[in-house]
Amino acid sequence: MTSLGLSRSLCRTLQCYTVKRCIPVSGYTCKQLRVICNPCAPATRSHSSEIKQRTYWQYLKRKVMKSSLPPYQHVCQVGDPVLRSKASPVDPVEICSPQVQKVIQTLIKVMRKLDCMGLSAPQIGVSLQVIALEFTERMLHENPLNAREIKGLAPFPLKIFVNPSVRVLDSRTATFVEGCESVSGFSACVPRFHSVEISGLNESGEPVSWQTSGWPARIIQHEMDHLNGVLYIDKMDSKTFANVSWMELNE
Repeated sequence: MTSLGLSRSLCRTLQCYTVKRCIPVSGYTCKQLRVICNPCAPATRSHSSEIKQRTYWQYLKRKVMKSSLPPYQHVCQVGDPVLRSKASPVDPVEICSPQVQKVIQTLIKVMRKLDCMGLSAPQIGVSLQVIALEFTERMLHENPLNAREIKGLAPFPLKIFVNPSVRVLDSRTATFVEGCESVSGFSACVPRFHSVEISGLNESGEPVSWQTSGWPARIIQHEMDHLNGVLYIDKMDSKTFANVSWMELNE
């Protein structure tokens, strides 16, 4: 862990982003810029010009407009490398540090702002093993009665798990439509185990565990996948993948 309470791997990732996004154009040849920004790109004049322009504006945004760094107030979208990296464990002695507490509080804030049932630290740009879960009574009542029964919906209070692990209690699977804030605007059918137990540390560093089934178990499995660099699109029935607004677009 670094002095900021973040993993070295995360810091290296952030440094990589800084190199790619924030270097001034002056002092670099077009070829050097091409290698730094995109080593796989062809060495064409037009592409080099595009890189110069993009690098300049990225540098300007960071230095003049004070662009933010993780933890973000938004959710990272598919394509961001942080979503495909395995998250690093948090040193238990660092859980109560201001830096880790900031990650936890930002996670809760963003989750509630988006009105979602779960969120992981990688989704706000921090590659640490932290997840937040919450399903309120209001969320429950937004679903029809038959949906509540079929899906096994049940409300639960805010739960934070640091360095979580999951044990399958019932290996039977159920397939339902799932969405993800990091694959915004899409959904697909995904199979999940019926019942699981999650264990880890809470926001105070105390050991906690929770046995649950139905939809809460699905949320746990979904968020645990994020900590392993896995998205629901890796497990979905690809034929069911859909834009959630496709019907409205046809009207």
